[in-house]
Amino acid sequence: MTKVLLYSDQPMLVSGLESVLHCVGGYDLLPFCSTLAGLAEQLATSRPDIVLMDLTPQVTFAVLSETKRANPQTKIILWVNTISTELAYQAMGLGIRGILRRTLPIELQMKCLAKVDAGELWFEKALTDNFLSSRRVPLSQREGQLITLLSHGLKNKEIATTLSIGEGSVKVYLSRLFEKVGVKDRFELALYGLRNLTAGHEMPNEHNASGMEIPRTPLKALVLEGQARRSVLSTSLELPQRRMITSH
Repeated sequence: MTKVLLYSDQPMLVSGLESVLHCVGGYDLLPFCSTLAGLAEQLATSRPDIVLMDLTPQVTFAVLSETKRANPQTKIILWVNTISTELAYQAMGLGIRGILRRTLPIELQMKCLAKVDAGELWFEKALTDNFLSSRRVPLSQREGQLITLLSHGLKNKEIATTLSIGEGSVKVYLSRLFEKVGVKDRFELALYGLRNLTAGHEMPNEHNASGMEIPRTPLKALVLEGQARRSVLSTSLELPQRRMITSH
């Protein structure tokens, strides 16, 4: 059973979620929290798998940062009516696993929980569209492989080992990619990959000199079913946190 913890100051939301999860099955809804102090206590004692966090006025970037820092293994989903692009971007950088609109149909809300529980991400496509320009940049096969590995959270040394190239070459590639794609850092480059590298022409994977498989298929982005106003971006790759993608 997947343990789900809900933080909200609206009891009606709790009752509704409880009814839905009971019908779906496979989820254990823990006693809900209506205060941040109660949330911190429940996180420490119950160790939930997923936290569905209502974006109340008390939930700031500092609160999200501390909650994620104290509970690195817990998957956090922000449950919102609306959210600013800035806070959404910061939340993604912290490692928040999803931003879910309460106005979405129940089936999509349950799909979000299932995707996040499986280790995937769930973000509004409109939000990711705002982060980076929609322009597409032609990439070489090697550049595509590097961005794919970067988006998996690999560091420079690990990328170099996987691609059987020098660590210095990785740094040169990254520097050129920053300029070519028009991004500031590794996080934005990974985000660019998640948004722009779609499943195109799939070809057999290569292997490096050590026999390790090198991803040739670009990152796969899936726009879920529904009308355009309901479109949500989900991807099965982990988006690296800013602090996790330093070049050690």
